[in-house]
Amino acid sequence: MSHAVEINKLSRHFGSFKAVDEISLTVSHGEIFGFLGANGAGKTTAIRMLCGLLLPTGGNGTVAGCDIMKEPEKIKTKIGYMSQKFSLYGELTGRENINFYGSVYGMNKREISSRIDELTEKLQLQDLLHRQSHSLPVGWRQRLALAVALLHQPKIIFLDEPTGGVDPIFRRKFWSTLYDLGEEGITIFVTTHYMDEAEYCGRISIMHQGKIVEMGKPFDLVARHKAENLEQMFIGLINERGSSGA
Repeated sequence: MSHAVEINKLSRHFGSFKAVDEISLTVSHGEIFGFLGANGAGKTTAIRMLCGLLLPTGGNGTVAGCDIMKEPEKIKTKIGYMSQKFSLYGELTGRENINFYGSVYGMNKREISSRIDELTEKLQLQDLLHRQSHSLPVGWRQRLALAVALLHQPKIIFLDEPTGGVDPIFRRKFWSTLYDLGEEGITIFVTTHYMDEAEYCGRISIMHQGKIVEMGKPFDLVARHKAENLEQMFIGLINERGSSGA
């Protein structure tokens, strides 16, 4: 596989509304790639198509070597996915959630136990394995969701605004963990509307009204648009194209 993700003119329409309008991009193996845009820009719709959760209206592409149009179920077995909202079972403990999703991934008890030990050390899960998930602070719940996304050792993980609603200290720790995963060769595709998070990415694409309007290394884009920082570049770019909702 030449790329971890490769899409060409991928689109998703809901009636006459073009939520995602012919976007094209490639993401290299081991890259931390950021999808940047305001709420409603089309980021979540795009990432759901890449994860095999939503069929495209048009275009084509591959994720982890699997055809987006023809093999959405196969894609799900090869990636990790962490949604915007906490999606684990609140009445189950952290360990019970991990055990359940491990069985869904077809892992046996020994494999799951081994991965729990590894992820407990990597993500500092000690304090949350025996507590019901609904009782955990937001940051801890996100840490648990990341553990589940990594459980079956995928080579690509998709994170849809994973740090929404958490404090800046947790966000820094979370991104430190993502860097560690990137160094292990895991491809990370993350959506965000936080400018400081976008700066952590190797490359970013900026979506507006369903289209990719810019792409490149964060500080190269700042220089290209002669802006003082990424936030100024982003605001200027969106204003150029009209600030009506997407």
